[in-house]
Amino acid sequence: MRAGAGKRVTAADVARSLGLSRATVGFVLNGTAGQRISEATRDRVLAEAARLGYRPHTAAQALRRGSSRLVLLIIPDWPVDFSVGKCVEEASHTLEEAGYSLVTQTHHPVGTARPLWELLDPEVVVGFAPFTPDEVAAMRGCGITKIIPGAGPSPSTPDPLGLDDGPRLQVEHLHARGHRRLGFAATTDARVSGLVESRLRAAREAAASLGSAPPVVRPVDGAPDAAARAVRDWLHAKVTGVVAYNDDSAARVIGAALRGGHDVPADLAVIGHDDSPYTALFVPSISSIRIDYAGLGRHLAALALQAATGRPLPDGGVDAATAVVARESTGS
Repeated sequence: MRAGAGKRVTAADVARSLGLSRATVGFVLNGTAGQRISEATRDRVLAEAARLGYRPHTAAQALRRGSSRLVLLIIPDWPVDFSVGKCVEEASHTLEEAGYSLVTQTHHPVGTARPLWELLDPEVVVGFAPFTPDEVAAMRGCGITKIIPGAGPSPSTPDPLGLDDGPRLQVEHLHARGHRRLGFAATTDARVSGLVESRLRAAREAAASLGSAPPVVRPVDGAPDAAARAVRDWLHAKVTGVVAYNDDSAARVIGAALRGGHDVPADLAVIGHDDSPYTALFVPSISSIRIDYAGLGRHLAALALQAATGRPLPDGGVDAATAVVARESTGS
């Protein structure tokens, strides 16, 4: 006997079908310890619950144990590439080992769907970037107090995408190879405009610290000849090394330079960011910045577990090393 169409099957339905008390069925379905219930009865209850299509009521369970054991990860409206995927995968695995489930939601600024923190009662909400004051207020209005990070920069939250270390290493790598006049290959993708600005700011600061002029910024997408025009502008401005926002931008620059009859890296050295899988296969192979996104995922999970359970963070801080992978596009 199943509950009516569209109606949630409850523990009471299972008890009624078996002729058992609601208490007995509840003890079995909730895994309540210390109850003298035979294995045969447990097996009957579980089998009947499966037959009827019983699913635990997560909100009720959370109320009973004081925890939903859900971590909600808010991802900005970025292109979901392998790096973000690897980070999320590792965070999910780490949380599962601790008995928590990870749920993700992509934040679309123009979307009209209700945020999942209003629907799922997550114990912790984690973001790749600081939340706005309005978002934090909305979460707190739903009873959520564990928010990572809060509104504005948080000293306890890692720089999730190497916004400072990556561009600094790019500039230092080119500088060490004699490049004093640099370009910056930007993207016109509005979804990552904030990320581009952050990386550009870090590149400018790194160049200034080395006594070099600010990088000459040019977009390399958005128009069919954007990369070609950027290469011409850079060469005219005596730029010899290009810091690319990411590996896709680096590949566009290299392709345009080669099609224009220029040598990479003799005429124009290029370094990307993120160490995408294709960088080693490209010809010439692309120097890039490798970030341990798996380590970043583990750290985000550790931050969530610290907020949820009070467990200390692992020794050593953020386990997400950032390093240069030198290849042919910079003469390595």
